[in-house]
Amino acid sequence: MKVKNVTIRIKSLEDVLTEAKGVMKKLERGKQVEKHEGVSFASLDDMRKALTEERLRILKTIRKEHPASIYELAKILGRDKKNTFDDVQYLAQVGLIDLTKTKDGLKKTTPRVNYERIMLEIPV
Repeated sequence: MKVKNVTIRIKSLEDVLTEAKGVMKKLERGKQVEKHEGVSFASLDDMRKALTEERLRILKTIRKEHPASIYELAKILGRDKKNTFDDVQYLAQVGLIDLTKTKDGLKKTTPRVNYERIMLEIPV
């Protein structure tokens, strides 16, 4: 089985804009552009704020337990539903969790983690 990874990069806004300009120039010349998947943060501090111990525990629990809803995830974690919901929404917003809305009697939002490892890339 192939291990799926998500890459987290530390990139300044200047680096992101420079990379975007390079991509646009390649596209204008009709050249292919390499696809980059992952999540970028402006600084290591921003990444640390995003990936707290509790949020990493959420990612691991979703990956291992496959909860059918955020409510079920909160019960597994023994956490407040609102705090769990807020953390899951944030992790989805930055691209680390996929959310699927279903309607099995009640509306449910099912969180998914579709990777096995988080790789960190820090330029030096």
